[in-house]
Amino acid sequence: MGHCCSLFLLSCLLWSFFIAGTHQLQSSQTQVLLQIRKHLEYPSQLEIWNNHGMDLCYLSPSTQVNMTCQNSVVTELRIAGDKPAKVNNFVGFAIPNQTLSGSFSLDSFVTTLARLTSLRVLSLVSLGIWGPLPDKIHRLSSLKYLDLSSNNLFGSIPPKISTMVNLQTLNLDNNFFNGTVPNWFDSLSNLTILSIKNNQLKGTFPSSIQRVTTLIDLILSGNDLSGKLPNLDRLSKLNVLDLSGNSLDSDLPSMPKGLIMAFLSNNSLSGEIPRQYSQLSQLQHFDISFNKLSGKLPAFLLSLPNISHLNLASNMLTGSLPGHLNCGSKLQFVDISNNRLTGGLPYCLSTESGNGVVMFGGNCLSVDLHHQRAESSCVPVKRKPSGEKNIAVLVGVIAGVFVTIALLVCGLLMVCKICCPRGISEQHLLHKAQQEKSVTGFSSGILSNARYISEAENWGIHGLPACRSFTLEELKEATNSFSNSAILGDGSHGKLYKGTLENGTQVAIRCIPSSKKYSMRNLKLRLDLLAKLRHPHLVCLLGHCIDGGEQDYTVNKVFLVYECVSNGNFKAYLSEDIPGKVLNWSERLAVLISVAKAIHFLHTGVIPGFFNNRLKANNILLNEYGIAKVE
Repeated sequence: MGHCCSLFLLSCLLWSFFIAGTHQLQSSQTQVLLQIRKHLEYPSQLEIWNNHGMDLCYLSPSTQVNMTCQNSVVTELRIAGDKPAKVNNFVGFAIPNQTLSGSFSLDSFVTTLARLTSLRVLSLVSLGIWGPLPDKIHRLSSLKYLDLSSNNLFGSIPPKISTMVNLQTLNLDNNFFNGTVPNWFDSLSNLTILSIKNNQLKGTFPSSIQRVTTLIDLILSGNDLSGKLPNLDRLSKLNVLDLSGNSLDSDLPSMPKGLIMAFLSNNSLSGEIPRQYSQLSQLQHFDISFNKLSGKLPAFLLSLPNISHLNLASNMLTGSLPGHLNCGSKLQFVDISNNRLTGGLPYCLSTESGNGVVMFGGNCLSVDLHHQRAESSCVPVKRKPSGEKNIAVLVGVIAGVFVTIALLVCGLLMVCKICCPRGISEQHLLHKAQQEKSVTGFSSGILSNARYISEAENWGIHGLPACRSFTLEELKEATNSFSNSAILGDGSHGKLYKGTLENGTQVAIRCIPSSKKYSMRNLKLRLDLLAKLRHPHLVCLLGHCIDGGEQDYTVNKVFLVYECVSNGNFKAYLSEDIPGKVLNWSERLAVLISVAKAIHFLHTGVIPGFFNNRLKANNILLNEYGIAKVE
């Protein structure tokens, strides 16, 4: 008996060592994390690391700090600080209370980070980090996701980043990077999101981007890029294009047919809007305001099947819109103000139609005359680059020049004969006419309205992969074997876990206990039905996993994998106790309109309809763009 007890205790001891060796964070990794905290000058967000007796991997995730471990090493590290997103008066040196201190060394910090050799996700946002980013950042060769936005990084973007071939997301927004935009992006063959907005980059649009055919989001706004834009139709997977706020001065390029959002405002783009844009059937948000575009306003833009936000303001567009025009059924916002349009408005843009917000002042239209210009200021401005009239004008100018020269020569000969019969010194009179370059300037303002709700609807359906079956092993890897640190909630519908798929996608995984109510066949039919419920304002099901028993007809657990909507629920944004997050009335109305669309889809968009909706304010989630989604 005693021998059996000894064996039992020994086995328990060995098992405890096995568990500790498998899940406990390596001491060397813990030391690196504590050094990182020291480099960052002990921010308040990392006070939870003060308990040295606790395994840091098991700390509950928060909006400021989130860490994932696998096989006793750190694989994901996300830290969001509270330093200013971008210091306006930053000139390359530390600023008290706005950046880290003058003793901070970015080179040493990156050296420490590089000791986390298994790191796949790194997000260090608004931490006051400053200095030139060193080339040794490439030592984090396993990284798939790198976000260093809203800091004070300056200098050139390190060329060695081109060797980080596993990168799928690169976000360097809101820094002070200068010099030219790198032209080595085609070395990153897995890159899907490239975002470097609000820096000080100059030069031409990098040609290498045309060869990164994996790109889904391309965001280079708020820099000083100039020159010609190449055709972008080779980027067949591109959903979001944002080049606004630069100095680009070319014609509009051809676009990929799957494009969902395009922001090209506040540049110097010229020429006519290409006819090829009539093929952009997925386009939802199109903003080319504050440019120098000319030619007739193409009516097909208003009729695109998915267009919801169209801004053509402050250009030099001419012509009139046909009265019988049928606008797209999803159109909610149109701004054609400050152009040179004439005639009337089609019914679908009139106030009587009730189809959203339409802004049309500063034209020569025959409606709302007190906000229009005189028609004479619009009619003469017609640009015809070729044709008989241009030839006639050219011939007239040349003839006029010859006649003027002939008269001048005759006059000079007469003067010479009368006043200077001999030895006249020739005088050359040079007259230079300086052509003024007219630049139309208007103060740009974005209308905050309840119907302005579609800026990022691509994340609702088009930015997500198709629904598929997951293996239990995939879900265990995504949640670190369903670790307690990954739990987001536990309710009557089962536990909800936060996870990260192998490709870096953030997901929410709900574990539903088994039920004898449904057979395996019935369960699969219901899952197939849920997979078809895809709408911009519904939290989408990305897949499922059925954990079966020994027989094919038994079910132990069902796992539902949803898109992760991590910006809080509607109820939290209604509380007056949180003034920084409270939505104004226009924003609240926009959320309710989105919810109404989702409910309408559930009632009428599928057969049979879903009518038993337990709708509450905390079931309405907001994503990072403020778009509402019903769960």
